[in-house]
Amino acid sequence: MAPSIDAAHIHGILLRLVSAKRDKQPSMILISQLELGPGGHMQLRKDAQPTPLQGDDDYLLLERDLLDQQIIDVHGHKVVRVNDVDLVWENCQEDTPDLTLRIAEVEVGMRGAVRRLLKGLPATSVDRIASRFGTSVIPWDFVDLIERDPSRRVRLKIEQDRLSKMHPSDIADILEELAPAERHALFISLDEEVAAEALEEVKPKMQQSLIESLDSEQIAGIVEEMDPGAAADLLSEMTDERSEAILEEMDPEERQEVEDLLEFSGDSAAGRMTTEYLALPATALVDRAIESLREYEGDIENITDVFLLDEEEKIVAMVPLVQLLLAAAGTPLADLPRGHLVTCNVDANGRKVAELFDKYNLRSLPVIDHEKQLAGVIHAEQVIALLRASR
Repeated sequence: MAPSIDAAHIHGILLRLVSAKRDKQPSMILISQLELGPGGHMQLRKDAQPTPLQGDDDYLLLERDLLDQQIIDVHGHKVVRVNDVDLVWENCQEDTPDLTLRIAEVEVGMRGAVRRLLKGLPATSVDRIASRFGTSVIPWDFVDLIERDPSRRVRLKIEQDRLSKMHPSDIADILEELAPAERHALFISLDEEVAAEALEEVKPKMQQSLIESLDSEQIAGIVEEMDPGAAADLLSEMTDERSEAILEEMDPEERQEVEDLLEFSGDSAAGRMTTEYLALPATALVDRAIESLREYEGDIENITDVFLLDEEEKIVAMVPLVQLLLAAAGTPLADLPRGHLVTCNVDANGRKVAELFDKYNLRSLPVIDHEKQLAGVIHAEQVIALLRASR
């Protein structure tokens, strides 16, 4: 295959003379140079000749790079191993000018393994034995390849768009299933935002494994995309020297947020809160809140309420986001129906936080400091993660 040209069809077939030495460079016949002969056999077109293969870095060789390799089933959100590849000839008619060979699917079950094991026997015998096993195939459209070598990955230009559209939890599950080399190759192929989201979903030990080979600048780029609370948790597991090196590479604003959170115990409310929330003066109008939502750079999916603050930055009310959609633009936020305000102190432990979420059926919990000012917010997903970790 030549993935940069066509990621669905076979580009050519490699030939090696039986009498040639193993280390002799093979020749390539392009699929476009083949035609269907009168007897139903494939043959070279007139004036077509095999050409020496000048390096194979730009190609994906099915036997070397795909068979027995781990791949990602982006539809089933899992990691599987390829046992066989099913190819389909298209336009197989005499004198057809555009004969093509398409990759239809990959076999990941016993049937494919048996067919490869019995390779060399008569085709009818192989098919008869293989048919006794169930079919387990993945359409080629649902396959994402993992290339260990970064230089080859760049040259092959294999798109990871489908993988990046997965839920971060599914990407985390896939990372945990992979062997170390494939796991590293996959992780560094993700863009920083996707890598950050996936990193938040894996266990601390796996987090350290994923980033241990990255330099401080690379890690800083990922950490800046993480929720500040999750970033602080990640850095707290590192040595002080490593953590400081990463913080120095971060932008000042993001660095300050993470450094503030690192001062708190990981089991306290402050250690589990995020500093990404939407808070406005109690005197603000609805249109100001809408504009703030448009400018918000954090994870917008976590915003369920707008917090109203007085002149001393103390929280006085919270307004459910849905109320903004039902109100006129010039309506004061203080006049909108309010949610029941429940807060906790920065020193509250994880058990107290979980009890508050359970008792009041909260979606978010404001955390206040010793001056009663809003310090951060704990979202329901952080409490769920806390409960899972305590099992």
